[in-house]
Amino acid sequence: MAVTGKPTPIKKSQLITELSESLEVSKKDANTFLEKFIDLAYKETKKNGAFVIPGLGKLILRRTKKRKGRNPATGQEIEIPAKTVVKFSVSKLCKEAIVPTKK
Repeated sequence: MAVTGKPTPIKKSQLITELSESLEVSKKDANTFLEKFIDLAYKETKKNGAFVIPGLGKLILRRTKKRKGRNPATGQEIEIPAKTVVKFSVSKLCKEAIVPTKK
C-alpha cells in the first residue's frame, strides 16, 4: 500500500481513544498509561543511555564529536561544538511489518 498525499499522523486524543477501546479501560486510565510510559522512556534513556520498546525500536543517547563546518551563507569555516543528541533506531521487526522486504 503506497502512501499518497500529505501524511496525517494520529493525534494524542485519537491514540488515547484507540488504547481505551482496545484495552477496555477508561480514557483517563489510557491517558495515564501513555503519560507514565513516556515518562519511563525519558527517565530510562537519560539514566541508562537507551530505552528499548520491543517490536518498535530503541531510544538512544549519542554524544557527537566537535567538528568543523561551513556557514552556508558566507562559506566561512565554523567550529561545531560536541553535544548529546537523542536518536530513535527502528527495529527490524517494525521495518518488516510496515514495509515488507521484496522476495
